[in-house]
Amino acid sequence: MKTLCITGATGNVGIETLRFLIAAQQQNPEIRIIAAVQRADSAKKLLESKGLSGLEYRELDMMNPDSAESNWVFKDVEYLFLMRPPQISDVPKYIQPIVQAAERAGVRHVVFLSLKGVEEQTRTPHYAIEQVLRATIMKWTFLRPSFFMQNLTTTHREEIARRNEIFVPAGDGKTNFIDVQDIGEAAARVLLHAEKHINTAYSLTGAKSYTYNEVAELISQKLGRKIVYKNPSKLHFFFQKHFQERLPLSFVLVMIYLYHQTINGKADSYAPDLERLLGHPPTSIEDFLERNKQTWV
Repeated sequence: MKTLCITGATGNVGIETLRFLIAAQQQNPEIRIIAAVQRADSAKKLLESKGLSGLEYRELDMMNPDSAESNWVFKDVEYLFLMRPPQISDVPKYIQPIVQAAERAGVRHVVFLSLKGVEEQTRTPHYAIEQVLRATIMKWTFLRPSFFMQNLTTTHREEIARRNEIFVPAGDGKTNFIDVQDIGEAAARVLLHAEKHINTAYSLTGAKSYTYNEVAELISQKLGRKIVYKNPSKLHFFFQKHFQERLPLSFVLVMIYLYHQTINGKADSYAPDLERLLGHPPTSIEDFLERNKQTWV
C-alpha cells in the first residue's frame, strides 16, 4: 500500500492532482489517498461535486499548526504533497511546525509546490519553505511553476468580467504561463514515482511567454470585446487590492514583488522539465482561454 497525503486538496492545484491520482488508483487499488483539509465535511462535499471520490479525509488547519499532530494527519503517510496557503507568509510560525510534524510522523518524501526562479527570490515564503525541507531527513522534490493561467480566471476574473481590464503592475515584461491541470498531472506523476525524483527541483513552464498586452488581446479575441491591460503603478495596485478589494496585506505584497520580477524579465523563461514529466506538450494559453472563456462572460 502506497499512502499519499495531499494538502490544499480543495484548491486549483490540489483538485487537479487528486484527479490524476484517483485515475491511477482505479488502475492500482494499492494506492491510498488522503486529503488533508481544514474541514472534512465541506471538503468532501466540494470534491465529490467535482467527481472526486474514494478519498480519505483528515483535518489540518494550516493556521493552527498544532492540528497536524493533534489530528494525526500524517499517521502512516509516506508521501506528502505540500502547498502553502496564499495568506501564509510567516514560515517559521505556520509551515515549519507542520513540516516537523510530518518528519516526526515518518513521512518519507515531500513534494512541495514552490515557485519558478525561487533560488533567486530569497524573500519569498517559498524559498524559506525549501530551506526548511532541506534541513529535514525527509527526501524532497520541488515543483517550481511559472505563473498560473488560472490567475486569469480567479484572481483577475472580476476585473476582466466587470471592468474589461487586466490590472497588474507588470510593465512590458513577458510572463510564462502554465495550466494548473498540467501542474496537477506532473505532481501526481512525481508522487506516484517519487523514487525517481529524490532531492530534485523542476522548473515547470508553458511553451511560450506573453506580455499582458498580448494576453489582453488574446482574451479580447475569444470574448469578442475589448480587454485592456491597465499597468498601474505599484502604489495604485497596492491601494486597489488591499484597501478596496480587501486582500490580505502579505498576499498583496508578495504579488507586487512577483510582478516586479516580471518587469525585470525574471518571469520570461522556458524549461523543458514539464514536457519531460508529462510526456506531452504543455497546454497552450490559447487552448486554456478557449476552455475558460465563459468565466469572463
